[in-house]
Amino acid sequence: MRVTIGRADSVTLAAQREAIRCARLGPLLRRCGDALRVGSRANLAVRLTDDTELTELSARFLGVAAPTDVLAFPSDERDRVGDIAISVERALAQGNGDGPAELRLLVVHGLLHCLGHDHAGAAEAAAMTAATRRLLPHQTVAALVPANG
Repeated sequence: MRVTIGRADSVTLAAQREAIRCARLGPLLRRCGDALRVGSRANLAVRLTDDTELTELSARFLGVAAPTDVLAFPSDERDRVGDIAISVERALAQGNGDGPAELRLLVVHGLLHCLGHDHAGAAEAAAMTAATRRLLPHQTVAALVPANG
């Protein structure tokens, strides 16, 4: 899988840049793409940004004007997996001192959404949690709770 990672101009703090560097998102996503049998010519774009931009995207595409940590936009194009937007600001705030681990978790979560996984129901949430744990075997991954309860 081909991965493009872009960082918004708003991601300026040294701690944010260091967390991004340490997370090694490109190699992680390529490895996950291989494990999930995503074609080597398929493209995935990741935008690392802040709460302001995620709030704007959430309002525009989901109708919810609130910040979130990750948004995924699957693609219908043959050689395009989709796009992922992550708030680095929020990832560092909720990462319990391990921003790179939180960024890895969010990017894998976004990739799984782009590939059709969801966590709206209990069975879906369990399957998505299991897939995340397989892709991040050395990282603690909390079980997803279905959106409806």
